[in-house]
Amino acid sequence: MKILTKDEVNVNKEVILEVMVNGAIFIHPTDTIYGIGCNATDEKFVDEVRDIKQRPDSPFSVIAPSKKWIRENCLVNDAGEKWLRKLPGPYTLILKAKDGVANNVAPGMKSLGVRIPDHWFSDLVKELGVPIITTSANRSGGDFMTSLDNLDDEIKPKIEFIVYEDEKHGRPSTIVDLTGKEAVVKER
Repeated sequence: MKILTKDEVNVNKEVILEVMVNGAIFIHPTDTIYGIGCNATDEKFVDEVRDIKQRPDSPFSVIAPSKKWIRENCLVNDAGEKWLRKLPGPYTLILKAKDGVANNVAPGMKSLGVRIPDHWFSDLVKELGVPIITTSANRSGGDFMTSLDNLDDEIKPKIEFIVYEDEKHGRPSTIVDLTGKEAVVKER
């Protein structure tokens, strides 16, 4: 497992993007906490993240490459448009899904959680051009990762690289369910 800084990612951006799109499992920073990620269009790698998290069927959210991608791959009503204007930010918007991700990202659901964090890593995902899984870097039920010191030892050998930028002091993003007519905000 390699630990990379923002500067190292920027210097090696083409290689990092190629590794990300071709199936690496990695830990990435956001505007809130650290997440485990992979290319959300590849079922095999989404399954690997499920094994790491010990979450066989709970839905995962994605960092979307752009608002345009969200509009193309999700049904966005008037309430959804209002929340899209708040992005980038610390929100996960739950929208009715059309397509755009592997079937096992949100198994059996017709919705998808989408994020665009207010963070430089979102620019990397935009360049990647495909959504990535973003789920807290912990095993299901465990404490989420805020620094290298509290990364679960059982997760470490299953990660190809970590993009690390010091301790995070955030909380998981606020969930906004936009699958109905009205927005339902779920604080965590």
